[in-house]
Amino acid sequence: MWRGPVVQARKNAVNTVKGKVFSLHAKLIAIAAQKWGNPEDNPTLHAAIIKAKKDGVPNDNIDRAIKKWTGEDASADQIVEILYEWYAPGGVALVVSTLTDNKNRTVANIRHIFSKYGGNMGESGAVAWMFHQKWVIFIDPEKHSYESIEELVFETEAEDIVSESGYTKIITSLEDHHSVEIFFEEKWIELYESKIDYIPDSDIEIDDFDKALKFTKMIEAFDGDEDVNFVSSNEVISWELQDEVDTFIEKNTFRT
Repeated sequence: MWRGPVVQARKNAVNTVKGKVFSLHAKLIAIAAQKWGNPEDNPTLHAAIIKAKKDGVPNDNIDRAIKKWTGEDASADQIVEILYEWYAPGGVALVVSTLTDNKNRTVANIRHIFSKYGGNMGESGAVAWMFHQKWVIFIDPEKHSYESIEELVFETEAEDIVSESGYTKIITSLEDHHSVEIFFEEKWIELYESKIDYIPDSDIEIDDFDKALKFTKMIEAFDGDEDVNFVSSNEVISWELQDEVDTFIEKNTFRT
């Protein structure tokens, strides 16, 4: 299940060390620019640039990323998105989105992570049919109450609004997300985060400590891989069990 910003602090610690944040933003910009290199005429590219700037990506990095697809940088390697579909222990389904300029490196890394934590690879389409691809917008309820957002959301093309994991989530189609984001920005509503996700049709609960530990460590490994864009899954782990797992990991993490 989409964890969003809930465990972002731990993810950020990994991402900062590996330089993953800048790298992923550059790849997302490069892919968006293939449709049209002018952000004024390309809402997806415009959104990607705004997000990159919010995370401190320098303008030079953004310009180089755009040139990868506009043909101005002839030496740039092509960046492609590859989806991997796997089953984690307990029958949990996962969709792993990667952005890469080296397919051999990426597939080797992904296979290694899944094998290490007991995952089983499915054929193309074996898992994806359990999910629907949507755009999810996160809003911090401490800055804007759920009730105030709910009143506004009916004026947009958003498909749903839910309160989950300490955040208000607005779910839209891939086509409508940009107009929904602009609507809220014009209302001076701060958007915490906005991402593509695969929304599962049904959930599978993990109630065993060892399986929850393996699953959490596997997700952490994906978060630390430079090519992984996002991971969507249909697991449900209770807050009590997740806290127990996180505490165990924290106590058993070697620090230099």
